[in-house]
Amino acid sequence: MTRTITRSYDNYETARSVVEQLEASGISSSNLSIVGRNGDGETNAEEGAGIGAGLGGAAGLLAGLGLLAIPGIGPVVAAGWLASTAAGAIAGAAAGGLVGSFIKEGHDEDEAHYYAETVRRGGSVVSVRAEPAQEAAVEAILDGAAPIDRDTRMAQYRQEGWTRFDEKAEPYKGTTTII
Repeated sequence: MTRTITRSYDNYETARSVVEQLEASGISSSNLSIVGRNGDGETNAEEGAGIGAGLGGAAGLLAGLGLLAIPGIGPVVAAGWLASTAAGAIAGAAAGGLVGSFIKEGHDEDEAHYYAETVRRGGSVVSVRAEPAQEAAVEAILDGAAPIDRDTRMAQYRQEGWTRFDEKAEPYKGTTTII
């Protein structure tokens, strides 16, 4: 049975490197997703559109990078099934957008709100659909890139007054303290 494994990173470059490592290890690009912004809360559309073209055929998922505007987050660079699900929810005016996409993939509501908020605050998220035989290798790659500690970061968000991702909120303009 396939399991979705997700990690968040403070910057897009790290998330992109993780995707490259996962593909190099044999994980199909169809089982990978990335959604991210750079740390200052802005996304460079030209960079996002040009990254895939510059990487060539060996970078499966990253070659499909596109821009997606997510309510409450703003423009993000995104690719994979997670981005497609979120785009479909947004286009169809379905509730949940990115949060709904994470829940659909098996994350509980708290995790889903955390991941969406992390992207809103300038971080990036990588999700992998992994078969049981792949799980250990996938987790080793994801964890080897020093992901954000979810519990610590959620505690920080809550200390700042955050309770859950609000897709009606303005995109985040502040800075996130790296713990």
